[in-house]
Amino acid sequence: MKRAPRTNAFRDRWAGDLRAVDGQTEVTVAGWVHRRRDHGGVIFLDLRDRSGLLQVVVHPELAAEAFAAAEALRPEHVVSVSGRVVEREAGNVNPNLPTGEIEIQAARVDLLAEARTPPFPVDEEGPLEEMTRLRHRTIDLRRESMRRALELRHDVVAAIRAHLDEHDFLEIETPILTRSTPEGARDFLVPNRREPGTWYALPQSPQLFKQLLMIGGYERYFQIARCFRDEDLRSDRQPEFTQLDMELSFVDEDDVLDLVEGLMARVFAVGGLDVPPPPWDRMGFDEALARYGTDRPDRRFGLELREVSAAVRDSQFKVFQSVLDSGGAVVVLDAGRVELSRSELDGLNEVVQRHGGKAVAWAFVAEDGDWRSPIAKFFTPEQIAAVGGEPGDLLLFAADERRVALEALGGLRLELAERLGLERSGHDVVWIVDFPMFDWNAGEERWDPLHHPFTAPTGPLDEPGDLRSRAYDLVVDGWELGGGSIRIHDPAVQRRVLDLIGIDEQEADRRFGFLLDALGHGAPPHGGIAFGIDRIVALLGGRESIRDVIAFPKTASGADPLTGAPAGVDDRQLRELGLRAR
Repeated sequence: MKRAPRTNAFRDRWAGDLRAVDGQTEVTVAGWVHRRRDHGGVIFLDLRDRSGLLQVVVHPELAAEAFAAAEALRPEHVVSVSGRVVEREAGNVNPNLPTGEIEIQAARVDLLAEARTPPFPVDEEGPLEEMTRLRHRTIDLRRESMRRALELRHDVVAAIRAHLDEHDFLEIETPILTRSTPEGARDFLVPNRREPGTWYALPQSPQLFKQLLMIGGYERYFQIARCFRDEDLRSDRQPEFTQLDMELSFVDEDDVLDLVEGLMARVFAVGGLDVPPPPWDRMGFDEALARYGTDRPDRRFGLELREVSAAVRDSQFKVFQSVLDSGGAVVVLDAGRVELSRSELDGLNEVVQRHGGKAVAWAFVAEDGDWRSPIAKFFTPEQIAAVGGEPGDLLLFAADERRVALEALGGLRLELAERLGLERSGHDVVWIVDFPMFDWNAGEERWDPLHHPFTAPTGPLDEPGDLRSRAYDLVVDGWELGGGSIRIHDPAVQRRVLDLIGIDEQEADRRFGFLLDALGHGAPPHGGIAFGIDRIVALLGGRESIRDVIAFPKTASGADPLTGAPAGVDDRQLRELGLRAR
């Protein structure tokens, strides 16, 4: 990162930017005492600012007042130091530090602020209990790992802005206080004091506003947008998050994907992620689900799934036969040559249950091609041969509704890869395309949009279950980094889609009248995409959780241990809003 000199009473140089070429220069630096060492009457300070570490040496015979001040310093005290940059003696050079060839010979040390003993050492990068880190996030932010993460985040956003500016995009902000619209997750609601009983909603995304910008003629828009979703948290999900939101007019899928590939290749280069050059693979949703059990596959290792319904049909195994008779499927995961104990095999049931399945059946392929398995007796030699597998392979079966069976084994596939330590060398980038337009919601007896109800379908809406959508997701190493679609720009088609998901004409006008009215005034073909900034930075930084690349994240329960949010409010505030706590 380039840093300009900072000249004022406290500093005129960044500490971490000084080098041997600055030798004999008089400088003033400022920061925190990272470490303090007293070596036989000479005090050494490691001074830390955002740019890095710099050693300061204080000699009593050269600067008596500075030495007296340095004697009282402790870790995390805030100081300003003036002195001369000198080269270290050859035996004292630190090759692991960018400033390791030099030090400052202090002439003046000013204590700017004292610090209590921190709750954990800032100069150590060992693991810490997460609640402790988040409760004392201010101190955690001083550690090197957090500094690197947030600098990387800045670099990623800067690269995005530069690239999109070069491609004629305008950065435009959209409202944070808006109205509640169905976008797949619960809204965070904000009561309106001026009209009790009415509510704002925090935006799950700027989806409708960016479409309105296209209809308004802005043609290429982007925003680094804050989004809010009241949903359960995971390592890659927070109730508030940041996304790159973008939209283009007069485009089709290829236009969007080509432009995005150039943008993301630049972002990956900034983060040092060595990915294959564009154009990147495109894989249909059905193929991804059939081979990997997910629409965000990690293709860097094998363990692919196969449907074997035809091979095991009419077996004597009642569990499989019952599922097949009801229109379900039998799917197998070939785990390769691996030995698991009976208790470990039984434990796999818990794994598939976490991913929506019921149970898993297992069989080891013997040297003669037969199975070593409790279910082997229910199958003929011909059926066993038709299932396939090499001698020594462990076969794992799921029988259920086809998608349920595939997704359950897809979850098991990932957990087995972790347990078996399968190599995942390099990086895999793939577009997932050709998504179904709708999922049937049996409980509500209606169609639900697989993405959102503003995604354009590929054809007439006569057979919703057969429809495909013009949606696309970018997946890297099994992380869905972003997704988008070509949008509906015909108001009649938009009304029909809303009707299919249970929103009749009157309700559509009440909730989406502003969009439907705008579509009727001449909407260009348009489409876009949104990328999770937090996920991108976590992937580039090699972090397992997006909490490690967000300055002030929430816990898994949605709480903020630093501020104590969410918290109660007093009765006066509630009365002003026309509310009462129960």
